[in-house]
Amino acid sequence: MLGIGVIGMLLPQPVIIPVQGATARDWNVDSFWYTPWGASGVHKGIDIFAAQDTPVLATTHGVVVFTGVFGNGGRVVLMLGPRWRLHYFAHLESVSVSVGRVLALGAALGTVGDSGNALGKAPHLHYSVLSLVPYPWRIRAQPQGWKRAFYLDPGAVIGE
Repeated sequence: MLGIGVIGMLLPQPVIIPVQGATARDWNVDSFWYTPWGASGVHKGIDIFAAQDTPVLATTHGVVVFTGVFGNGGRVVLMLGPRWRLHYFAHLESVSVSVGRVLALGAALGTVGDSGNALGKAPHLHYSVLSLVPYPWRIRAQPQGWKRAFYLDPGAVIGE
């Protein structure tokens, strides 16, 4: 079992921007961990703005572990990738993958939308990265600061 854990941490993690045609100019770099942020209190990801129905792509290779409607996120896809990281894609207009599907880097998984609490706002993809292995040195004395041990800045992950 330990061997599987170590292998998962050592797998290479190439990462791309998850919205077709988007660049780093399509999100606010200061939006990760922005507070106050609506009902969630803290914004634990980045919002990548794009036209409705723009393809959303797998940021890395991995396996889909959840698809469906999930609270404020609306239509979502959750993918487990290398380094035991969960990649969360929310506010989708459509989902084109199912649980258990293995995705290659850049595979289409849905389209940009405004589902969930994004309804009536500009279409965008909310993208978060959560580590199943905590990084305790990232904890801060701020609202929900203990969660920083698990949530990674997606903009920095894309730049890794």
